[in-house]
Amino acid sequence: MRVVITIQHPAHVHFYRHAITALEAGNHAVHVFTRDRPMAISLLEAYGIDYEILTGRFDSKLEMVVNQLRYELNLLRKVRQLDPDVITGIGGLAMSHAAALTDTEAVLFTDTEHATLSNGLAFPFADRICTPDCYEDDIGPKQYRYPGYHELAYLHPDRFDPDPSVLTDIGLDPDERFVVLRLLDWKAAHDIGDSGFDEIDSVVDALEDTGAEVFITAEGDIPESVARCQLPVAPEQVHHLLAYADLFIGESATMAAESAVLGTPGIYVSTIRLGYTAELEDRYDLLQNFAGPNRQSEAIAAGVSILEEYDQPLWNRRRQRMLADKIDTTTVILEQLTGTKSTTEANTPKQAPDPPSQ
Repeated sequence: MRVVITIQHPAHVHFYRHAITALEAGNHAVHVFTRDRPMAISLLEAYGIDYEILTGRFDSKLEMVVNQLRYELNLLRKVRQLDPDVITGIGGLAMSHAAALTDTEAVLFTDTEHATLSNGLAFPFADRICTPDCYEDDIGPKQYRYPGYHELAYLHPDRFDPDPSVLTDIGLDPDERFVVLRLLDWKAAHDIGDSGFDEIDSVVDALEDTGAEVFITAEGDIPESVARCQLPVAPEQVHHLLAYADLFIGESATMAAESAVLGTPGIYVSTIRLGYTAELEDRYDLLQNFAGPNRQSEAIAAGVSILEEYDQPLWNRRRQRMLADKIDTTTVILEQLTGTKSTTEANTPKQAPDPPSQ
């Protein structure tokens, strides 16, 4: 069969990469289309995934609209040329429209309730909309709920084994404590009107005062005052570093969830509410969400408390409890795209090894 996969964000590369490998191993033809986003392209190249760029970058809201129209037109042309059996994407605005205009099956994945505009424009044209079972909206008969998270498509223990050499590469000893801090640029359409940290210097200072080293990863430019903290690893190595971290704190829901499924304490600082971050906090105690007017000071206090009273066996137990309830999301992707039920052990919740000692 012929499969078209659309990539809008670096996290989408992680989400689909194991499915792409499995599809190609099964002699399916996979065509990947993306935008000119440096981080996504870097990951596609690092993982050896062939791709084609359909549109460039944008710097304003007007350019964003024009860019989206150009992307939709170019994708429609490609779909007509390729005549695929199925097209898939996360969010899936352009892909669902192209699928509807070419009578192609559209399988859309999402975990983002607050993307109301793009959801409203995409959902009516999709054949199936796949969401984690913690997704808070009822989409209707097209919705397929599964017991997993997007992050378990690539960080499930059947898919990911942390490499300790990442610590040596950046000059850290295994016993040294460190924090990964993530900043957003808040330019995504579904992020408009939301925010996270008020001022980053005090966050870094408070965390460093515990004796931990702070590494910052950012969508945009890192403020000059904390440029010394820039994360010194390649994008494809970030999850290895995150697995060994003592704490994640940041504005990215994706990285907060990644830390949680790896058993690394996570603090999510954002005015955005999502079903999966809420479940990771309320059901599994793997994450803390701070969204109110005092979110920065409350998040700092929580982070300092975790670092000062760190209990790795406790976080390991919480992770194991979560994994016992969840499945490898890549199996869901493959089942939805091929219509074939997986018979692999990964489709059954199971005991996973503890994350690495920190």
